[in-house]
Amino acid sequence: MVIVDFSVVPVGTGSTSVSKYVALACREVEKSGLRNLITPMGTVIEAESIDKAFEVIKRAHEAVIKGGAARVVTTIKVDDRRDKERRMEDKVEAVKVKKA
Repeated sequence: MVIVDFSVVPVGTGSTSVSKYVALACREVEKSGLRNLITPMGTVIEAESIDKAFEVIKRAHEAVIKGGAARVVTTIKVDDRRDKERRMEDKVEAVKVKKA
């Protein structure tokens, strides 16, 4: 299982508000059927492979360009753990348990 945190930031839109562009990217993630979590600063997805994750991120990136952004900056963080299966919630819970 690959857990990926990414953000798609439109540049050159003529506005400080970017939510309409982010919504376009989020629609592509939703269409993918992957488990996902939208956060204030990005989106987390779970995929069976890094190829599948990158495919979805590429579609999200392209959707923002097609939506009218003159430039797009996409950042990606990948957690590719292959020794055991886990979900995004497992990572959060592991920290909460140790913090208590």
